[in-house]
Amino acid sequence: MVQEKENVLRIFEETEEAIKNEDSFKLNDLSNQTINTASRTQDPDNIATAVIVYSIGKIIEREKYREFPEWNALYKKIISSIDGAIKAIRENKDKDFKKSIDSLRGYIDNLSGKLKEYVQDVFRKAQINKASKIYEHGISMEKTANLLGINMYELALYAGQANVASSPEYKIISASSRIKMAMEMFE
Repeated sequence: MVQEKENVLRIFEETEEAIKNEDSFKLNDLSNQTINTASRTQDPDNIATAVIVYSIGKIIEREKYREFPEWNALYKKIISSIDGAIKAIRENKDKDFKKSIDSLRGYIDNLSGKLKEYVQDVFRKAQINKASKIYEHGISMEKTANLLGINMYELALYAGQANVASSPEYKIISASSRIKMAMEMFE
């Protein structure tokens, strides 16, 4: 079963509440908390939890998804999968936990049209984002890519972009500031 059972249970309980409150910021925070644990334990269930919670946060955040006819059914499936995961953790049923998580992914794979494309893209980007976070915690790139089922090229590309954007040397200079600097060069 989940190495950090109580942590994952708490995360899913708070996730369910955040979904009902449409609180994507809380979902992102919960995902980040899980990544810290996942980086330490390298537990696949914690990693899956981080990806799912982050993805759900991104899905909830995108209000345009609610316009699709499949939205209500997807929302209900998200809630039922979270409920199933909570129940399985409480009852120490590892297989049921995995079934709950897998049922959500399976449901998404069976969606149709644009909503399917959008949601699958959210999950793919979430895997890469969370892999980058785990990599930042000092886990090797190869191990991280294997844990999240992505290739090292995708991880390297994303991690490289994230590191450049967050470095102190990287700062965006407004057009007016660039013009001012150019004018000063000619004075």
